[in-house]
Amino acid sequence: MAEKIISPGVFTNEIDQSFLPAAVADIGAAIIGPTLKGPAGIPTVVTSFSDFQAKFGDVVKSGSTSVQFLTSHAAEEYLKNSNTLTVVRIMADGATGAVAPASADILTAASTTVTGVATATGSMTLLVSGSGERYKITQGSDVFTFIASADGGGDASDDSIRFFEAGGPANTGSQVANLVSEINAVSSLNIVASQKPAGSGREIVFSGSSAGTGNNGITFVTSSQNTPSTFGTAPAVGSDTDGFIVGGGTDSAGTSTTCFTLETLADGTIMNNADATSTTNHILVSGSKHNVRFEVLSKNDSKGTFNLAIRAGNDNIKRKQTLETFNNVSLDPNSTNFVTKVIGDYKQTVQDDDGQKYLKLEGSYPNASRFVRVKSVGTPLIDYLDENGNVRVAANSSSLPQVGSGSSNGGFTGGTDGQSGFDALGNHNGDKTGVEPANFYENISKNNTQGFDPTTDAEGKTAYENALNLLANQDEFDVNLILMPGIIAAEHTAVASKAIDVCEDRGDCFTILDPVVYGSTLTAATTQAKSKDSNFAAMYWPWVKVPDSQVAGTQRWVPPSVVLGGIYAFNDRVAHPWFAPAGLNRGGITTAIQAERKLTQGNRDDLYDANVNPIATFPGQGVTVFGQKTLQKKASALDRINVRRLLIRVKKFVASSSRFLVFEQNTAATRRRFLGIVNPFLEQVQAQSGLSAFRVVMDETNNTPDTIDRNQLVGQLFLQPTRTAEFIVLDFTIQPTGASFPE
Repeated sequence: MAEKIISPGVFTNEIDQSFLPAAVADIGAAIIGPTLKGPAGIPTVVTSFSDFQAKFGDVVKSGSTSVQFLTSHAAEEYLKNSNTLTVVRIMADGATGAVAPASADILTAASTTVTGVATATGSMTLLVSGSGERYKITQGSDVFTFIASADGGGDASDDSIRFFEAGGPANTGSQVANLVSEINAVSSLNIVASQKPAGSGREIVFSGSSAGTGNNGITFVTSSQNTPSTFGTAPAVGSDTDGFIVGGGTDSAGTSTTCFTLETLADGTIMNNADATSTTNHILVSGSKHNVRFEVLSKNDSKGTFNLAIRAGNDNIKRKQTLETFNNVSLDPNSTNFVTKVIGDYKQTVQDDDGQKYLKLEGSYPNASRFVRVKSVGTPLIDYLDENGNVRVAANSSSLPQVGSGSSNGGFTGGTDGQSGFDALGNHNGDKTGVEPANFYENISKNNTQGFDPTTDAEGKTAYENALNLLANQDEFDVNLILMPGIIAAEHTAVASKAIDVCEDRGDCFTILDPVVYGSTLTAATTQAKSKDSNFAAMYWPWVKVPDSQVAGTQRWVPPSVVLGGIYAFNDRVAHPWFAPAGLNRGGITTAIQAERKLTQGNRDDLYDANVNPIATFPGQGVTVFGQKTLQKKASALDRINVRRLLIRVKKFVASSSRFLVFEQNTAATRRRFLGIVNPFLEQVQAQSGLSAFRVVMDETNNTPDTIDRNQLVGQLFLQPTRTAEFIVLDFTIQPTGASFPE
């Protein structure tokens, strides 16, 4: 730094701000509450309302009415003016995602296994798909595959190709004839059946060969191993035909081998749509825009790869809505495009360690898909290709997933809403009879807020407390505001108090609480505020009516916290956190149609005196936030929201900056580094009207030899916050004619 500047010249200063934390730019709020879908209990960051809708949904149906959870309304308001929001979905304990297995090409009979004896001239593989059984016949390099997609005749009770037992010496070959009819009905092969030598059963000859005993094609020979003494001995392989001896089979389709299983990232029954049958164009009866289906688009046996698509649950084969595509993935874990590596398998679960909640990360690969993870891989095809690029084991190609969407039309199943008695909306029955309808909007009550009861552990209280316990970790979740729309302080006391405790323990975030339910009195609101004492929380009253942007023509009564998050975000966007989120400039609730009650000056006085911030209505100005008090009872600078939020911002910056100095040498140079970061920041805050004055001390006066020997680096910040002008007093003095005005 240049010490003297006298004559003209160029002077440069070097200021190290390389460890300035990027997180200061936009920290964002956290919102806790029920949503239509999404991961249960896992804090998830969204960056826009469309991102919120994709991950957590929006409109739900409650009976004949379409509604939104208050979480959705509040997220929409907040994300109008911010691009960072952490969402924690409330659900009952034990909620799970839905799964969908991808079937491989190998069929195992359900009961007695169909057996085959391979010969030098051919081999047989049994296949299964969503459209019926497949049979794949190979002879040298020739491969014949035929699929039964409809009943070709014969066995009228079955729409798939199957093996049939010969049935003994009285058999007329009807079962074999049925099989021939079905195969010919769905393929271009000219397959005929002929009577083999007496006692030998019937044969089916492929490759257009005619009936006879000549070795002019691959054949199936059916024989009875159940009554060999009367029916005769099955012909030996190669004696009069090269092919298969098939016996002991049953009229059973069997089960297919699962090569991998997908699981939805979102939890709940809303993700289930695995209908065994579908309607026209493969529309899933339970498919919706809120769930997904999968499809294996194609595969390459010679490379061991396949293409996988994640589609919208409500699409069809004529108008596919492809959400994601993963090309050339494989089941070879040694490959860079192993399906688990490409799609991901991360899963977070909430764990408890002596009362402390934390997230445990399971899996090996981050989730690249926005909708699904790979839950498991059935039989990994290790080193599918050899060093020459050829298929190492020919039979492995049968373990690749089938082209198509599997036996459930690509749908998912197994998703649950957790505790028995809850449905997709969170409606509970508890120890009551039947499932109660969820109470929304102005109908919210103590024991039923959007289907949950936050006063009872198993019906909502535990879920809210778990979410707050997770957010208590300020190192992992960097938020400055906590919203819980639907939690009413007067009714859900334990959860509301827990939110205040978390904010106070963190020391760097704030919460907005709704004091009373809809239709309450002013006295009830003030009474509730008087029962609290904290400068990390605020209350507003009354409720407001807003349009439902997702349900056309509908208006909703919502508690203040639904819109106040948006007011705070707007305030921070057009000004700074140390400005008051109130008044006609920054406190206008533009989406509000009206307030539950138009407050008089006397009403506002009573509310403000009790630390409840009034939501006022002014002619020509609309509904406006007209107060910015915290719930602190003692008069001080921290009884105002703008001062508390100023401290939150400064503390976050200083703490995150100081983290880079931990384990550095405790020297004067390190102290200068700290001052070189903090002073410019506070100067900027002062220039932006956040501080009237400040001073930062970190030198030998507070870092004595004894302090240094204790491995401590001590700093002191003295701040004078700028106060807001909340009370404008104007004296109008009437003077007589000729009087002089005072200087």
